[in-house]
Amino acid sequence: MFTPAIAEQRFVLESIVRLSEISAEAGEITDAVLEGAGLFAAGEWAPLDRLGDTHGPKWSEQGVTMPAGYAAAYKAYVEGGWGTIGSPAEYGGQGLPVSLSIAVLETLGTANMGFALAPILTVGAIEALAHHGTPEQQALYLPKLATGEWTGTMNLTEPQAGSDVGALKSKAEPVGDGTFRIKGTKIFISFGDHDMADNIVHLVLARTPDAPEGTKGLSLFLVPKYRLNPDGTPGDFNDVRTVSIEHKMGLHASPTCVLSFGDHDDCIGELIGGEMGGIRAMFTMMNNARLNVGLQGVQVAERATQRAVAYARERVQGVRAGAPAAIVEHPDVRRMLLRMKAQTQAARALVYYAFGQLDRGRAGDKAAQARVELLTPLAKAHGTDLGNEVASLGVQVHGGMGYIEETGAAQHFRDARITPIYEGTNGIQAADLVGRKLGMDNGGTLLALLDQMRREAEDAELLRLIDACEEVGRHLLGADTDDRLAASYPFLTMLSVATCGWLMEHQGRVAARSEGDPAFLKMKAAAARFYVEQIVPEAMGLKAAAMAPAELLYSIDAEAFAV
Repeated sequence: MFTPAIAEQRFVLESIVRLSEISAEAGEITDAVLEGAGLFAAGEWAPLDRLGDTHGPKWSEQGVTMPAGYAAAYKAYVEGGWGTIGSPAEYGGQGLPVSLSIAVLETLGTANMGFALAPILTVGAIEALAHHGTPEQQALYLPKLATGEWTGTMNLTEPQAGSDVGALKSKAEPVGDGTFRIKGTKIFISFGDHDMADNIVHLVLARTPDAPEGTKGLSLFLVPKYRLNPDGTPGDFNDVRTVSIEHKMGLHASPTCVLSFGDHDDCIGELIGGEMGGIRAMFTMMNNARLNVGLQGVQVAERATQRAVAYARERVQGVRAGAPAAIVEHPDVRRMLLRMKAQTQAARALVYYAFGQLDRGRAGDKAAQARVELLTPLAKAHGTDLGNEVASLGVQVHGGMGYIEETGAAQHFRDARITPIYEGTNGIQAADLVGRKLGMDNGGTLLALLDQMRREAEDAELLRLIDACEEVGRHLLGADTDDRLAASYPFLTMLSVATCGWLMEHQGRVAARSEGDPAFLKMKAAAARFYVEQIVPEAMGLKAAAMAPAELLYSIDAEAFAV
């Protein structure tokens, strides 16, 4: 049960991203790309979604084997050139705006969310190498990563460290020829191993000898599963072993691996970005991944909404106007469905807008570059919060049948739950917002966004929320660290809802003056109105929490939580 959201994607790319301003070429081919991606995803990836959930990857001492059909579907993805759209042209990509490429990625992830993690992580590896790799590394690895022939991974987390990146203990010993012997264990590595590509390029954080403790002592290393022959083809095994794969709540199609580097002291890595420059290089990859995880929230929300709408239209229960009625006719079901539609569209608008600012920043717009830095924690955290809310509502629309695995609604709920956790928990995103992003340009980056929103917004309640965001933001700029952190999540949600409200209201105005499919435009207008009238006012209730001091949180001892 999957229909590509082509009309919605096109509308957002035109009205929010304004893709033709970024690239005339991209604007001309948008329809062809969206329609082609939709046909491919529906034909190749969507049919494997349920299989991936029920018969996930298998581990053996020889490595990880994907479920039947996955290797062929991934090969079709590579041969179709779908991974090349936003990749650098100088390395075999098409060099088109990332805003267009993420619409393709949304379609693939809506069709099969677990499967789409492979290209998401590869895109992050491309970013890190393109910005921090040597010319030789770029020439050897980027052409294969750009096409998707090889996949990439990000290796941060270790068993003892969790989110405390500074506590990593993996080691990198110089060999003497410019390379390093890597030794250590990494956990939670998505697509850390599989049988769909000829090579896997691991980007690994490790510590060189005599490096200081904490994040400052970390370096980033390029560690392929197979070392390269002189002609650039995969050669000898590089002593990277998959110890196990996790048994997870959801996202079963994605193998989450425990990787051991250098069990036989024969794992060779190359430095990326200079010694002790690992955090800077890794965060190039991490920030890209965070935006793409926000996009995963859109993916799961879209799929859950489609399934819920189909069920509500088919399930006859009760009577309305004297006749048996499908549940879509009942007011509370309509409330849930319209909320699902509105929240999915809001998440899409927020994430696409952030990517549009990324494209503009890359073209030299410094204000846009600053804005995407501000928007990244919002897109990641709020996008995934909405994915979870919509997936949960999807189960509710199904009623008792939603709790039964065979209907498929439960899978979306299970798949969504990891997204607020990985690539930096949403609490970490909120801390990043108030700890780093709020103070950019002494608050000028935030105020510039709020000023634009205030000039363009029309609804009184939305304007009130925008003003409240400024009041809380100014208060937090002068608050101490504990108070800022205690207020961080309510403030992130307030600011996210205000931004989404601004973007949704704009879409509603565009829909009112547009020509096209009347049903689509009517739903767009209804979703925008619902968001502004019913969801925006909810966020005002968070102001008290955002202004409250942290004292209450520390008014009891830690032991009291066990009572």
